[in-house]
Amino acid sequence: MKSASLPRRILMAATALSATLLTGCYVVPMQPGAGAPTVVVPAAGGPAVVPAAPPAPVTITARLYPANEQASAYGVVAAVVTNDLNGRGHFSTAIGGESFAGEATRVGGSGRDGVANDAGSRGSYLSCRYTMNSPTLGSGHCRHSDGAQFSMHIGS
Repeated sequence: MKSASLPRRILMAATALSATLLTGCYVVPMQPGAGAPTVVVPAAGGPAVVPAAPPAPVTITARLYPANEQASAYGVVAAVVTNDLNGRGHFSTAIGGESFAGEATRVGGSGRDGVANDAGSRGSYLSCRYTMNSPTLGSGHCRHSDGAQFSMHIGS
């Protein structure tokens, strides 16, 4: 009978040890269902792990200065670039009473060079090439579909 109680004691000790080791552990689903709130429950005395919020988009002003005769009729043009910080952004302006909106993207393989293309509300277009010297400063040139050319300065 003595030998029958020894395995039982080992089993009870293993069960108690397992329960002790699992104290403070929680099971949290990796992908909660749609609309379910995400709750982080730290173990007793442990730090809570909260994912960092994605960086907010950055809005940068740009100025387009006339570079030829056709562009001088428009004067200096203000534009806005909203950089979503993943290699692309949105570019908008108004030239000669026409609103332009489009996208700005970095050229593949380059962290500095990019292109921006805008479609006008009346069918015109604007095509730009630029180089960023820092995250918020750069320069380039733009060409309007009517032949007007502009020098572009990005940032303050």
